[in-house]
Formats: sequence, structure tokens, C-alpha cells
Amino acid sequence: ANDKVVVDEPSIVAVDRSTGKVIAVGKQAMQMHGKTHENIKTIRPLRDGVIADFQAAEHMIREMIKMVNTGKSSLFQPSLKMVICIPSGITEVEKRAVRDSAEHAGGKEVYLIQEPMAAAIGIGIDVEEPMGNMIIDIGGGTSEIAVIALGGIVCDRSIRTAGDDLTADIEDYIRRQYNVLVGERTAEKIKIEVGSALTELENPPPELAVHGRDLMTGKPKEVKVSKTV
Repeated sequence: ANDKVVVDEPSIVAVDRSTGKVIAVGKQAMQMHGKTHENIKTIRPLRDGVIADFQAAEHMIREMIKMVNTGKSSLFQPSLKMVICIPSGITEVEKRAVRDSAEHAGGKEVYLIQEPMAAAIGIGIDVEEPMGNMIIDIGGGTSEIAVIALGGIVCDRSIRTAGDDLTADIEDYIRRQYNVLVGERTAEKIKIEVGSALTELENPPPELAVHGRDLMTGKPKEVKVSKTV
């Protein structure tokens, strides 16, 4: 609404194992991730940019639509137009799964757009001009690289190494370097708050205190992590 992001939630769902009922979606489900008891499981409906769990994806889309407060109370479900980003390298079957999930969740008109094209439009590039622009879009499951000109993708490559792999590498590094076990949420926090693709920064972020389990003693331990670790 008014060119602002109204819902920004992680793509994760928490489900009651016995009833199959969805308990939480997005940030709420993320808080449960890695901390649930045996009656609750957390599901990531998307893997490598495509739908891995059809039902969970449908529930997630429905709940996220509910989070958008339109300010209008209506007895009738609104006619929803959806534009969904898809990785450039996915198959027709995977595209169909995305479209079906969106339609089941209430999308009357569903349009699919390739992620590099959406990224180019989002940063204000004139995609219609007869000049090539190279876009690199690093997502959670895939990194998309494409050259865009004349409103289309001239060539593209989708690599299934992206943000989720960086998070896993951070978990592995903390375990090897400090002998401390941290969860996915903590590793992601490290990535966001002190991670850097550059070795030299004018204003490096302050050290981050990270809590995990010492693998030698089994007790909680705090380690300080910086950009340079």
C-alpha cells in the first residue's frame, strides 16, 4: 500500500503433527524453528526457490494474505491479483505448482515473473532499453544471474547456492572454530548483523555476542563474533 512493504515474513510454517493444523506462519513460526517438541514440526515450504510442500505453501500464502490489512471489512473474498517471482531455471512442472498453490490460496489472476527481471524493475532499471544489464540476485535457495535487454532475459543461469548455504557455512564455522553449537536462527543473525562480502569496511559493525552450547562441556557458552572472525 502506497509503495510500502506491508508484510515481510520468512517462508516457514509450524504445524501440529497430530492434527495437521497450522499453528503459526512467518516470524512466529521462525521463533519456534529448532525449539519445538515432538508434537510440533516446522516446515519450509520452499526449497531452492521452488515449492517442496504443496499444502504448507498454500497455507502460508493464505495466512500472509490475511496479514495484509486492507481496512475494508467484506463478506466476500477480494479478487486477488498476484505476481510471484520464480527462479529462472525452474521446470514447467515447478511453475505449475507455484501457480496452483497461489490459485488455491485465493489468487484470481496469477502472474509469474522471473526473479532477475523483478529485481531489475525493483531497482529502477529501464528493462525495455536496447542495452544489456547484468543482474545478480542472491536469494535464500538460489542465486540468479541474468542479462536483461529489450524487456526480456537474453541469457541466464540459476545456481542453487545462496543465502541458506551461507547460513549453514556459518553454523559449521562456529562449530569448528569455537567448538560451539549454534542454531540456524543464530547463524542467520550473524550473517545479517556482522556478515560482509568485503574484507575492508569504513564503518565495520560492532562485535556480536553469540550464545550456543559448548560441545566439550555441554554448557552454554558466549563467543564474540566480528566481521573478520
